[in-house]
Amino acid sequence: MKKLVLALTVSALAATAAVAEDAAPVVADADGNGTFSLAEVQATYAKVTEEAFKAADADASGELSAEELQAAVDAGAFVAA
Repeated sequence: MKKLVLALTVSALAATAAVAEDAAPVVADADGNGTFSLAEVQATYAKVTEEAFKAADADASGELSAEELQAAVDAGAFVAA
C-alpha cells in the first residue's frame, strides 16, 4: 500500500511540474493581503490597463482575488509581456 501511495504521489508531482511549465507567470502578493492590486498585477503583466483590471474585478473590491486573476489570465485579458 505504501508503494502505491508513493507511486501516486510521484506521478502527481510529475504532472504538476509539467503543468507548471505551461502555467501563467506568477503574480506576487507583495503586501501579503491575499489579493492582488493593479500594481502587483502590472509587475508581471505590464500591459494590463486600469480598465482591464477593473473589468477583471468581478466583485468591484478594488483588488483581484486569486480566482478573478486566474479567470482574467484564462480569458486572455492579461498577457505577460
